[in-house]
Amino acid sequence: MEKDPSSSPAPSSASHRDPAAVFDPKAASPFLFAGGHPGWLGLAYRDHGENWTELTLPWREDLVGDDFRRVIASGPIFSMLDMGGGMAIWTHAKRFVPVATLDMRVDYQRPAGERADVIGRCECYRTTRSAAFVRGIAHDGDPDDPVATMAAVYMTIGGGGSKNG
Repeated sequence: MEKDPSSSPAPSSASHRDPAAVFDPKAASPFLFAGGHPGWLGLAYRDHGENWTELTLPWREDLVGDDFRRVIASGPIFSMLDMGGGMAIWTHAKRFVPVATLDMRVDYQRPAGERADVIGRCECYRTTRSAAFVRGIAHDGDPDDPVATMAAVYMTIGGGGSKNG
């Protein structure tokens, strides 16, 4: 019986499958945001540095949490910060390592602007053998006037390294 070639995965040289490849959040974003919850939310890559990533959560009618003010609900902002935190860990480690969110606190300081996109910037500032610590903000255009701040601890599965920052 011959195998149907359409049922076999196509060979791929994708860097996300190469354990020696350096994690590049910009290059990984189309894959990470193609589906699942990040894809449904419409998350988009914005920028990154040595230990941080920045994502955008675009305003959309079905993400509204306040019918009177037309602002993005808190849940999608939480999800964006969680995804940004994971990506900051991978950027800091310079490789993909499985992570699980152990504890995440988001303090909302004000509603986002009406019909405004929300930008999330997360920084991985410390790692240990089995944990990574991340802080972040969500804002709608002015990082000095945040919508929310975030502090989180992630478990790094398989060892994220102990590269402290």
